[in-house]
Amino acid sequence: MALDQKTDDELNYLDMRHLRIHWDKILGDANKDSPSYHKFLKELIALEAADRRERQRRSRIKRANITDPWIMETFPFTRQPNLKKKFVIEMYDSLDYMKTPRDLVLMGPTGCGKSGLATSFLIHALNHGYRGYFIDFKQLLLLLYQSVADHTEKKVLKRFQAYDALIVDEVGYAPIEKDQAGLFFDLMKQRHRKKTTMITSQLGFDDWGSFLKNPHLTAALIDRVTVNCTVFNMKKCISIRDKKVTYGTTED
Repeated sequence: MALDQKTDDELNYLDMRHLRIHWDKILGDANKDSPSYHKFLKELIALEAADRRERQRRSRIKRANITDPWIMETFPFTRQPNLKKKFVIEMYDSLDYMKTPRDLVLMGPTGCGKSGLATSFLIHALNHGYRGYFIDFKQLLLLLYQSVADHTEKKVLKRFQAYDALIVDEVGYAPIEKDQAGLFFDLMKQRHRKKTTMITSQLGFDDWGSFLKNPHLTAALIDRVTVNCTVFNMKKCISIRDKKVTYGTTED
């Protein structure tokens, strides 16, 4: 039985996309297998629920602002022998970093895979129903600076406080003003023990004062971060970033 316009409109209204798309197949299989009404309805509901969950998962990933999506299965552990793979995988598989919110701090030189590893943890969380976001530290500072200028600090902080998982990438890469430093501290304070925050940085904790420029705030921030924190020390890891260099030639 073909899908008529009225039924199509009603399925669209109910957002039953899977049934709309696969109407002919679903009815064809039902005519062929002759399941009970109870079994047919249960299977139909399960298919619709699975389809909706998948759409929601894709939507969460799309909204997470991930520019370079890495997944743990493709992380090049063989090229990073100084990274404890067993420790990383156990935390990843257990989802403990989301079940018990904490700060994950990934420290190491440029190109060693800090952002990729953090992104893998974020995508894993998104796949399991959590909401998350990826933002560069420099971009976060800009948003905080703008919020001070237009008096929307509370709105901006509330937005970033709400994410179940937040990656702040390359902390310390850009200079920070006094007002921005205060707002960044407020953000970390509000997320502390409530949400999972992942920080990547080329700088060790001892060097954070170089960009925060406030000894008391630096000490307070590090103290809060390290109270409930897992540190991935990647300082001895090498760059795994593919380099594509093209050399031009000149003629005399």
